Amino acid sequence: MLIGSSGDAETQAVQAAADAWAEETGNTVEVIAANDLVQQLGQGFSGNNPPDIFYMPWDQFQTYAAQGFIEPYAEDLENAGDFLPALVEQFSYDGQFYCAPKDFSTLGLQINTEAWEAAGLTDADIPTTWDELATVAQTLTTGEQVGLSMGREYARVGVFMNQAGGSLVEDGEVVADSEANAEGLAYLQELIAAGSLKFPQELEAGWGGEAFGLGKAAMVIEGPWINGAMANDFPERQFISVELPEGPEGPSTFAFSNCWGMPVGSETRDATIDLIEFLTSDEQQLAFSEAFGVIPSTESGSAAYAEQFPENEAFVAGVEYADSPVAFQGAAAAIADFNTQLEQIGSAEPSTLLGSLQSNLQAAYDEANG
Repeated sequence: MLIGSSGDAETQAVQAAADAWAEETGNTVEVIAANDLVQQLGQGFSGNNPPDIFYMPWDQFQTYAAQGFIEPYAEDLENAGDFLPALVEQFSYDGQFYCAPKDFSTLGLQINTEAWEAAGLTDADIPTTWDELATVAQTLTTGEQVGLSMGREYARVGVFMNQAGGSLVEDGEVVADSEANAEGLAYLQELIAAGSLKFPQELEAGWGGEAFGLGKAAMVIEGPWINGAMANDFPERQFISVELPEGPEGPSTFAFSNCWGMPVGSETRDATIDLIEFLTSDEQQLAFSEAFGVIPSTESGSAAYAEQFPENEAFVAGVEYADSPVAFQGAAAAIADFNTQLEQIGSAEPSTLLGSLQSNLQAAYDEANG
């Protein structure tokens, strides 16, 4: 089993689940936490030695399915009808439900409550608009910490593009270089210029959660996986998660999921299906929720999660207006290039960044659609 882990909390939880299933069935499972899931998965397939079961990322699924690399097993699961419809759609190709979504997450705003109180802020100051976010980010910025941090990538930056009314593909047309998307980037550039937004790389942190845990950022934008990371790596960090502030065109967040992938023609198909049914049961998904914060991918499991973890209400609330990041066949390479371009977000014109994305995404879209 090859997984892309958010940290020790997730790795240990998946290992414990695999061990429990192995003990129950007499099988054995070797869990490998990838250093770079996409790269190692690609190497496994290119070397004709893919893992028996693996995390299939949302942004790679369409590409792998189109190339015939993954087994379309999901309709054969006993719990095939239990998954949230939006996730079934996300992991369907050519109208066929391919692989079981293992869980899902939305993005929220995490606030370091100690830093918040030290800055003289109260519950009334929790930001609900861009203007309010800019204000509190500036207030929280000191010589020791920046007000706001997040990953310098489409999977975070794109939320602000959406909140300005933008998207990447609309009605079958690539619209990455829209004025709305430029407005989203321009807003972030204002925060960068003010010194109240810095990315983890600038804070000598591996990701937003590490910057947050170390106290280098007073607020970050992450998903519920940050709960497990904080509990495991920074147990003294006190924080709350709230919904992302609304942009000029309303609220938006991203919904992320991986599915449990299986290589086509798998020699361990039956045992792997049994393992996947075990891993996607409500009981096991709620155990994962407790360990590292993700939301169960089934209707009943997500409802139970909302009751069991009221502190994560913001993530569940986000489901109602969440968008799935663009993920058609070939889009991943265009997004990876955009992420590289975003290294210049502090100095480049939004139109320059988006023009490159537009051309790359258009080429991928044209190829994917014949």
